Amino acid sequence: MPLLSPRLFKAYDIRAQTSLLTAEVAHYIGLGLGAEAHQRGIQRIAVARDGRFSSPALAAALINALVASGITVLDLGLAATPLLYFAARQYAAGSGVMITGSHNPADYNGIKMTLAGETIDGEALQALRLRIEADDFIAGNGQIQPLNIAADYYAAVAAICPLARPFKVVVDCGNGVPGAFAPDLYRALGCDVIELFCQVDGAFPNHHPDPQVEANLADLKRVVLEQNADIGLAFDGDGDRLGVVTRHGESIPGDRLLMLFAAAALEKQPGHILYDVKSSGLIANWVKSKGGSCAAIPTGHGHMKRHLHDSQALLAGELSGHFAFNDWQDDDALFAGARFLKLMAEQDLEQMLSTLPRSVSTPELQVALEQDGHQLVAKIAQNAVFPQALRIFTIDGLRIEYADGFGLIRASNTTPVLTLRIEAQTSQGLARIRSELAAAIAPLEFPLVA
Repeated sequence: MPLLSPRLFKAYDIRAQTSLLTAEVAHYIGLGLGAEAHQRGIQRIAVARDGRFSSPALAAALINALVASGITVLDLGLAATPLLYFAARQYAAGSGVMITGSHNPADYNGIKMTLAGETIDGEALQALRLRIEADDFIAGNGQIQPLNIAADYYAAVAAICPLARPFKVVVDCGNGVPGAFAPDLYRALGCDVIELFCQVDGAFPNHHPDPQVEANLADLKRVVLEQNADIGLAFDGDGDRLGVVTRHGESIPGDRLLMLFAAAALEKQPGHILYDVKSSGLIANWVKSKGGSCAAIPTGHGHMKRHLHDSQALLAGELSGHFAFNDWQDDDALFAGARFLKLMAEQDLEQMLSTLPRSVSTPELQVALEQDGHQLVAKIAQNAVFPQALRIFTIDGLRIEYADGFGLIRASNTTPVLTLRIEAQTSQGLARIRSELAAAIAPLEFPLVA
């Protein structure tokens, strides 16, 4: 067994540069997962990979290990994460593995795993690491069954999100794997689709596939305006983050998309809404005004799906553009895009946007770290003073809430950075909260806020 770096095992999944996440490592992860599956009585696991150059070798190594463990592998080949989740749910009793680096740089890759509907993260992921280090494996004689579920997936989405009218949609996939599926999905819904960077290319030659970064939406904004399109939809490298650009070329942040989804859901029935700690503090009062209840949850797809299920919430969302719904609990940006088109077909988007409360906020800010981010945040929590704070939540880093806004200090679970965000009612309030956060993280330098 190779020496497994602890840096491979993140809070949500396995993710690292490919110098650490090699095919040999993927093989042993497959052996460990296969043994864990047997212990849980699981015999079938769906497997897919994204378009990164390292993904075919990692997928082959992991699949061969699962087969050697006696598992029947449903091999989707190249597929977006939403299709893997759908295949796992429909054909493998909720068990699936996705080889993807998601929105990370091109020299990264990763492995997302679910067994019987449970995301393998946190303690379960560390238990898998210990199993591998102990060579606690099971020999068997499994098999590989190719599986093409694209048509079934499109039909299932269309059944839940029929459009009352078609739209002209620009789809920007940033050369990630959603490019092989998203245009066909929206055409299946009756839309006129203009493809932008939909050819899958692991070099990501046009822009990085992360719609949360405003600069990555520049081409989409331009083409939406040039083509007089109704809407622009953008996706990350594996298809679980959604970005939206209006016909006026303006982006809609993920937490504001969540407010639009929440308002539509609460019009039909009262219920609970979940938002991650990075999201706007405006959500709570907005949801309350619509007759609902809400709660903040830790960032991460595993947390989102788990809390959605356990609380029976109507929906959950993140600032980064992750969404899950009570009638489609997968972390699926392609479905969220279809759901947004359905919302647009039923209500006027500009009118909906005009009703949303407004604030002054920063984007997600990042400070590169050489030390352990979680230890640093724990130290800040112990020593820092926030004189004007009303309360401090510690469910995921530090969310420091004020009468007129909030500040966030948390360690990223995927890359070695400190994540910061500020929101306030006024620019003066933003500057005041920034001063308190800057003092808390010193001697680290607080990023400039435009």
